Amino acid sequence: MAEVSEPLRVAVAGTGFIGRVHARSARLAGATLVGVTASTPERSAAASAELGAERSFDSSEDLVVADDVDVVHICTPNHLHEPLALRALESGKHVICEKPLALDPSGAERLTAAAMSAGTVATVPFVYRYYATVREARARVDTGEIGDIRLIHGGYLQDWLTTPEDANWRVHEEFGGASRAFADIGSHWCDLVEFVTGHRITHVTAELLIAIPERFVREHQDAFSRSAGGEKKSVTTEDAAVVTLRTDRGAIGSVVISQISAGRKNQLRFEIDGSQATLAFDQENPETLWIGQQDGARLLPRAPELLSKAAAPYATLPAGHPLGYHDCFDSFIKDTYEAILNGVPDGLPDFAAGLRTTRITDAVLRSGRSGQTVEVEE
Repeated sequence: MAEVSEPLRVAVAGTGFIGRVHARSARLAGATLVGVTASTPERSAAASAELGAERSFDSSEDLVVADDVDVVHICTPNHLHEPLALRALESGKHVICEKPLALDPSGAERLTAAAMSAGTVATVPFVYRYYATVREARARVDTGEIGDIRLIHGGYLQDWLTTPEDANWRVHEEFGGASRAFADIGSHWCDLVEFVTGHRITHVTAELLIAIPERFVREHQDAFSRSAGGEKKSVTTEDAAVVTLRTDRGAIGSVVISQISAGRKNQLRFEIDGSQATLAFDQENPETLWIGQQDGARLLPRAPELLSKAAAPYATLPAGHPLGYHDCFDSFIKDTYEAILNGVPDGLPDFAAGLRTTRITDAVLRSGRSGQTVEVEE
């Protein structure tokens, strides 16, 4: 592992929606944005100027091995994650790689092993872990306040692919992988509930839905925008999934994953039913944690003075001053850089977490194809 500088020197491969989020959080964390890449050299130059990078790279392959880069952020289409991350790790870089970590478990295993061999910090942006109310839910589970967990249920609903005119590279298997909705957003839900509960999902039974069998191919189109035409192609990746699950500690549950639920922009919700109390979180309303008991229910506000010691540091503003997705991303990037410079903070999602969700996704696909309950491989 090469020595790093302070401030850290970072580069971002991919400057679509999520790449721009990475660049913003990196600069807020005090890093120097050395360079970026986009889909073409011309787009890279334009993005470099817009984001305030020192320069643009002609290719992501050049970016991930550049001598003056300490940390590589990989925000490209999914099929490029594994080769770029592997080159970066082999070059001694610290890596932040978007999910899915790879297109299948074997690829994720190779990357996780490479990160361990390199001895560098390698993380995946499961940033919903960084809501203060999520940390509060985790703390209340850890103390035993809600009792034995019996049920874990919820969903992750979006609407940006509701119509045939909604097109994106993620739809097509050669760019996004064999799973779309579950790999893209179901992975977040699974990571979050395992993080909060400490349970591990061991078995899944899945129904997969392709609601729109043909869509336009737009390789470089980012999310949340309508297609302007192009070639129509058959769709082989799921628009939605309904999954029932069992855990290693005897809980059961279910989750509905959809990218075709009109009006739902980004509703990630979980509910954890224990023998003494229930906890519920909604990402679109993250300023409160719902706490239910048999004699009533209440909303716990995200107020630093009301939260546990584990959660209070993530409530960086007084109650009534909303915190959101950008703040979670800022905390994740800050924690990743802290791990590089000083030591690993609690709850940092590493490549092992990325491998974990890749294995769950693989089990969901196998169950959906076979119609059988499938065990998640360890």
